[in-house]
Amino acid sequence: MSSPARRLALPIIVFIIGVATLIGAAFLAFSPQQHAGGGIGGPFRLEGPNGRMVQPADFAGQPFLVFFGYTHCPDVCPTALFEMSEVLRALGEDKKISALFITVDPERDTAKIINDYVSSFDKRIIGLSGPRPDIDAVIKAFRVYARKVPDEKGGPDYAMDHTAIVYLMDKQGRFVGAFNMSRPPAEAAKDLAKYL
Repeated sequence: MSSPARRLALPIIVFIIGVATLIGAAFLAFSPQQHAGGGIGGPFRLEGPNGRMVQPADFAGQPFLVFFGYTHCPDVCPTALFEMSEVLRALGEDKKISALFITVDPERDTAKIINDYVSSFDKRIIGLSGPRPDIDAVIKAFRVYARKVPDEKGGPDYAMDHTAIVYLMDKQGRFVGAFNMSRPPAEAAKDLAKYL
């Protein structure tokens, strides 16, 4: 093998090993049933509709979905909530399952504001908010990335960068995996029905 070919071979091999490692890590992180529990999730107590305090124990015996976002989100959050609504509709009104929409922006999203917002979607989607320390604890427990992004023009408004994963929790409130919303609602509903 010539000297230039040898110099090229090492970076190519390192690149291939790196890609294989990333694919393996993604598979382990996002494949359902691989690691129920997995250190993601945990107890929390946040304010839901009508001032009612909501916690994972409220959903004992039923699976539930969890999504983190905020009401000023221009596209990702409303799209995810719409897709969840379509999956829940395809699953059927009689199926006992809930979805939680937890704010990453409690300074603007009070429990009333977030629940007014989710009222545009399936009635089984519950908006949750709370004091910043409580939200930060839930964000940490679910390993969510969330960061305030200042307005480009220096104004008082801001956006939030955040994780856009729909978490599937089992009947015991343990993390199953990231729930794939990028498929037809009937197909996603069929998959979700396995956890009922």
